[in-house]
Amino acid sequence: MIARPCAVPGDSLLAPRAAQPGTYADCFEVMHPGAVDLAAFLTAFYSTPFFRLERLILALVLRRPVRQAEVAALAAGATHFAVWTVEGRDAVQILLADRAGRTLSWLAAAPKQGGATRLLFGSAVLPGQGGRLSAPVRALLPLHRLYARLLLRSAEWRLRWH
Repeated sequence: MIARPCAVPGDSLLAPRAAQPGTYADCFEVMHPGAVDLAAFLTAFYSTPFFRLERLILALVLRRPVRQAEVAALAAGATHFAVWTVEGRDAVQILLADRAGRTLSWLAAAPKQGGATRLLFGSAVLPGQGGRLSAPVRALLPLHRLYARLLLRSAEWRLRWH
């Protein structure tokens, strides 16, 4: 299954922030054939090989490792994870903001009829001074979109085979 681009759902926790002028927002989806709750999705997502590399980079920035126990705590309801703070959460979705509040990550595990689950991952980057994204941020967006799709697809694969 390929992670496909989709619109940010209007009822998502990300939607109000994504709609702010000058904000970059994206969303990707993949269907999983079975039932998956948000906790299992978070655990799979933040345990993918791709995100483990990001955890290594974060460990260098934070000067401490980002442990699997922190992933488990986030899945269980913690309000902080590495450099993110939970801005909102309900039974099927979570919105995290980085420490500066300029980038947001949104994940959802939406049950579908027939027992399948629609897994979604969205991001938003809020504009800086002048109401625009900086040139370096804009230059990195194609890489970000590829990385987001790889993360989501890898998480679905982990849920399917682990």
